[in-house]
Amino acid sequence: MSHPALVPGAVAFVTGGASGIGLAAARRFAGLGLHVVIADLGAERLKQAVADLQDSAAAGVEIVGLEVDVSDRAALETAEATVADRFGGTDVLMNNAAIQIPNDAFGSGADWRRLMRVNVWGVIDGSQVFAPRMVERGRRGLIINTGSKQGITTPPGNPAYNVSKAAVKAYTEALAHQLRNTGAATISAHLLIPGFVWTPLASGGRQERPAGAWTSELTVDFMLERLEAGDFYILCPDNDVDRALDEKRIAWAVGDIINNRPALSRWHPDYAAQFEAFAAGA
Repeated sequence: MSHPALVPGAVAFVTGGASGIGLAAARRFAGLGLHVVIADLGAERLKQAVADLQDSAAAGVEIVGLEVDVSDRAALETAEATVADRFGGTDVLMNNAAIQIPNDAFGSGADWRRLMRVNVWGVIDGSQVFAPRMVERGRRGLIINTGSKQGITTPPGNPAYNVSKAAVKAYTEALAHQLRNTGAATISAHLLIPGFVWTPLASGGRQERPAGAWTSELTVDFMLERLEAGDFYILCPDNDVDRALDEKRIAWAVGDIINNRPALSRWHPDYAAQFEAFAAGA
């Protein structure tokens, strides 16, 4: 059995739904019989994505594309009202839209703010705009926020993105706690933590998928499996890194605090050998 919110006739709203993980999730939802509304930027991209989804949707499923800038709360409010007017409300909310902007700790403040408006405020505003009606309706519902392993182990090289995904983790934890203590607790929240996934966001201009990367479809299939199991932290492996190594990396990152090691000691020359031994189980 799937998650009780993933039933024919339910309604899913997916941001960043015109490509990558968002499109793959929308395709799976439509195949399960859910009506699907995808939100993204670019009228032509949305048109193509809607056509793609209609080809794979179950009989009777409606597919809608809305051009929405998730960094604009008013645009999200308009989208929520549109879904409510057409379908009565939303049952599955996937706050998935995100951007990457190469940056460092002293990088452009404008770039940092733009990334935070999409990656963080898009998730917070999306949840705040959609969740109240979802709770009020009293139906079984589901909120999935797309985080990243980079928001947990925070590797060097892309701090703005790391900070944004760390914020998504902390917010989604708080959201899940609040929802399970709200009314009949019919809405659950979950944190999707992708591994190395071949998407337009992660391709970096490359044309061929690296052997180590999962596809968006594999990631979404894993997500659905873990939603069925009731996981909050949906920690996805990939073809390079299995769960055991992910757990080692996460434990080491937390251990930096407990053991008072230097920040990001996994990449510190004085601790690199220690980490390798730890990861190998020595």
